[in-house]
Amino acid sequence: MKGLKSIFVCEKCEYKTPKWMGKCPQCGAWNSFHEDVIDTAPTTAPTATKRISMIPSGDSRAVEFGQLEIPSYMRQNTGLHELDRVLGGGLVHGSVVLLSGEPGIGKSTLLMQICDALGETRRVLYISGEESGGQLKLRAKRLGTVGKNLFILTETNIEQIIAEADRVKPDVMIVDSIQTVYSSNVNSPPGSVTQVKETALTFINKAKGEGSSVIMVGHVNKEGSIAGPKVLEHMVDAVLYFEGERQQSYRIIRAIKNRYGSTNEIGVFEMSDRGLIEVANPSEMLLAGRPKNISGNCAVCTLEGTRPLIAEIQALVTQTAFPAPRRTTNGIDYNRMCLIIAVLEKRLGLKFYQNDVYLNVIGGLHLDEPASDVSVALALISSVTDRVVPDDLIAIGELGLAGECRAVSNLEQRVKEAARLGFTKAIVPYRNLEKRKLEIEGIKLLPIRGIYETLNLLKEQE
Repeated sequence: MKGLKSIFVCEKCEYKTPKWMGKCPQCGAWNSFHEDVIDTAPTTAPTATKRISMIPSGDSRAVEFGQLEIPSYMRQNTGLHELDRVLGGGLVHGSVVLLSGEPGIGKSTLLMQICDALGETRRVLYISGEESGGQLKLRAKRLGTVGKNLFILTETNIEQIIAEADRVKPDVMIVDSIQTVYSSNVNSPPGSVTQVKETALTFINKAKGEGSSVIMVGHVNKEGSIAGPKVLEHMVDAVLYFEGERQQSYRIIRAIKNRYGSTNEIGVFEMSDRGLIEVANPSEMLLAGRPKNISGNCAVCTLEGTRPLIAEIQALVTQTAFPAPRRTTNGIDYNRMCLIIAVLEKRLGLKFYQNDVYLNVIGGLHLDEPASDVSVALALISSVTDRVVPDDLIAIGELGLAGECRAVSNLEQRVKEAARLGFTKAIVPYRNLEKRKLEIEGIKLLPIRGIYETLNLLKEQE
């Protein structure tokens, strides 16, 4: 094996070192080095790695922008409206999509379900490196997939995959998963940084050169990020994350990168024995089983792209038995919770420093917009004072360090969604109503200027 050398490569920034290191000196990531084997032979040697370009080979002359043409079938529906919403309206012609998620979350099930809709007008090649053809047929039978214009290839060698793709000439290629595919020109095991990068470049070159759409499945590491080099996420056109707990039935698809659509949209599904079922009204799902007349519970309306979602926030404040009280969050940023607790202690005089605080968002949803601050504060106040927030009350607003309630965007859309689901009262920022009077049938608006008024409103509602 003359000419082969073992090195360690950082999967985050591709920093190379001859020995393993716990922390990358370039990007600062911990435990990100993986062993790789490279060929140090001269470039004229037969085993030299072939360079692959993301740009299709051919005419390299510049073309006037006005002469460029858009393909007649620029987008193709996948058959799942929730997935089309996240993609920006459907699968784009010649695009490369990376789908990632925890093991067993439902990635392969989702891809098998969309094969029927894609096969109505296009040829689909499903490349499986983890399951045999019989296993795929068994899943398709359970899901009720017909398999029209669907071709199955159980192969992991990229050269043979491309040769078969040239014969079948598919419009859509599904790769499950990219970590199992390897190239004979690279002296590294499948799943290594070099192998993942080179094989992904081959599929990208195929998609851009011939107009085939490619959907690649990517594994995740123990930190929850996509395994392989970070540059893989920069090379593809869209990166979708499949979120949810395997013990729960609901799944959420979120776009963290999309060159052809918004990254704020989400798709909600429910896992059943017949596959993934679209949830057209996630707000009703998130509020199902909400307890009545219990302190520490408050509803909030958050925006995910253009979709308003009603979420339930639960807070539990109990006397601590430890020198340092515990702070635990699920679905809300930990630092944001600490900020809100500090505001309540300073401005309202509530004693959280001697209590454990547990905060949870029902349904596995993650709230990252400031418009949920007032709802979080109200849930904490309700729990520490043991006052019940009315079940028909919803709170919307952002809190500042001085305790003021700041305006939020798209208030009318949020309040209309709350009224549709039966809420009759809504706490909203006063600044949103200064310039425009808002009246929505079936719901009463309670404007507040700061956190001081929240406690008074809670007393009035008793």
